[in-house]
Amino acid sequence: MKDFRIGSGYDVHALGDGLRLVLGGVEIPHDKGCIAHSDGDVLIHALCDALLGSVSAGDIGLHFPDSDERYRGADSCLLLGEVCRMVRERGYEIGNADCTIAMQRPKLRPYIDMMRERLASVMSVGPERVSVKATTTERLGFEGEERGVSATAVVLVYRE
Repeated sequence: MKDFRIGSGYDVHALGDGLRLVLGGVEIPHDKGCIAHSDGDVLIHALCDALLGSVSAGDIGLHFPDSDERYRGADSCLLLGEVCRMVRERGYEIGNADCTIAMQRPKLRPYIDMMRERLASVMSVGPERVSVKATTTERLGFEGEERGVSATAVVLVYRE
């Protein structure tokens, strides 16, 4: 009998003028980017928390604290790769990931497939196992007011 586990993750970053916007490992042209200790990839941070939660291994802040200078400006894809290693070290494989980004602009549809491919590559799974969706909040809340971006992720992991 397979041992299935589900994990969920959520992350938020404020947006600041003139910073890089990186989502799902893809740099997206925009006049604002995430204010963060690392590269601010809110989607990958939510995905890391979902994966860590699925195997009861804490959260991203426990493993990659923003008080540690080694992670200043870090490429979040490297963090995701390390988290996937931790999941597999515990005997689990990644079944699938379903992620949602909430951001008013820019429109993210042109970048979704690139994000899926990038995340799948880092996670060592096929792109059919990674879903990325984007939504606006109809100009409501901090996302709609373009003051920040949020992301959620749900993952299924399993072992035989």
